[in-house]
Amino acid sequence: MADDRTDPIRGEARGAAPVPLSVLDLVTVGVGRTAGDALRASTRIARLAEDRGFTRFWVAEHHSMPGVASTSPAVILAHLAAHTERVRLGSGGVMLPNHAPLVIAEQFGTLEALAPGRVDLGLGRAPGTDGATAAALRRTDHLREGADEFPQQLAELTRFLDDDFPQGHRYARIHAVPGPVQGGDGGRPPIWLLGSSGFSSRLAGQLGLPFAFAHHFSAANTVPALELYRSTFRPSAALAEPYALIGVAALAAEDEREARRQVLTGALSMLRLRTGRPGLVPTPEEAEAYEFSAVERDFVDGWLGNIVHGTPDAVRDGLDALAKRTGADELMITANAHTPEARVRSYELIADAYALPSAGADT
Repeated sequence: MADDRTDPIRGEARGAAPVPLSVLDLVTVGVGRTAGDALRASTRIARLAEDRGFTRFWVAEHHSMPGVASTSPAVILAHLAAHTERVRLGSGGVMLPNHAPLVIAEQFGTLEALAPGRVDLGLGRAPGTDGATAAALRRTDHLREGADEFPQQLAELTRFLDDDFPQGHRYARIHAVPGPVQGGDGGRPPIWLLGSSGFSSRLAGQLGLPFAFAHHFSAANTVPALELYRSTFRPSAALAEPYALIGVAALAAEDEREARRQVLTGALSMLRLRTGRPGLVPTPEEAEAYEFSAVERDFVDGWLGNIVHGTPDAVRDGLDALAKRTGADELMITANAHTPEARVRSYELIADAYALPSAGADT
């Protein structure tokens, strides 16, 4: 398999894919399963992503959600680094206001030392949870202040990663270890900005950073946000031209009905989360038997309308159309279903639909 680590940002479209394909994993926990089961499944999917030529495998930061076990991206990524060799690993993302910038620099400096040249640091400014949990994480009730300070926190984190605070700065004598002060062989992880609105797209453009947009839960804003990113982009040392990745919910099964059964579990899980009833991802049988109110049905229908699902050919056509409509440089696929087996099978079918190479094949 070809190694695309020479460019830390731009991926390589493989097989018949129009743009590079990657994976976003939420480490979902289904009814009757444990967090350990979910984490082992994520390791299995990361290996599959590597074997089939997906460019990246990212995990996201969420808190106080029983059905999502990705509370600690850096810990998960360290484990995945020990079980993979080539696929890029990253956060999609770390919620910067929840953490001290120095801590993130140390964590991702450690990851870079463990897996030189294949770590991405994706950052978001949302809490990744409800207000009470965010207050517990940040030890303050002034949550809006944390979001407003995001550009300053980002600048501080960047200086810790580069070890270049100016002389006289109060942090000039502080070094994020592992990091440049030790002459590491992997450089430092590239920073990505994540978002679901115009704020992060504009900031990413102004700073010349790669941008990842959450199309999977903010589809109506995708095209405007990408247009804003491209129109405000300024070349930087990190990136000469804009590079936009979008996260897209997609699930393939052998037939359309089975795909519908699987995605309905994630839709019901999201409905419960949005209405203050978070829990484990329900089974397909529970989702099919659930009696939706008219308002709930409208929500679920809208949610399912943004998920590319069906047979492998249908999913391939839907992803191709989305890439063309948005002009995205990369698609990051996330599959939310009750069982790991359904998620694994979906990625296998999508890889087959695009004729992605198996491990060891020439590309």
